[in-house]
Amino acid sequence: MICKSYETFFRTLADKSKLEIINLLSKGPKRVNELSQGLGFEQSRVSHNLKALRERGFVSVKRQGKAMVYSLDKRYIVPILKLIDKHVDQYYRHYCKCRGVRWRQQA
Repeated sequence: MICKSYETFFRTLADKSKLEIINLLSKGPKRVNELSQGLGFEQSRVSHNLKALRERGFVSVKRQGKAMVYSLDKRYIVPILKLIDKHVDQYYRHYCKCRGVRWRQQA
């Protein structure tokens, strides 16, 4: 039986703002202001979405001096995203000419 946790997990991935943040973080760790500039979002919007992503285990955060640096969870999320890419490449090519994002393993 699928519980509400599954709905929350997949709703997180389906949220365009959160997915754009995840996509940008796939390129490496970023500060809030870097995410805000890279996405063209207001900093409050990025912070709000990062809070949800952090609470749901999609991202982790480390303090570097005064700054907080966010990165994708390497243990679970990066491998899940890689599997999604394989699935998309296999079954969804006809929807667009793009291929999966090719999630990078962060250092």
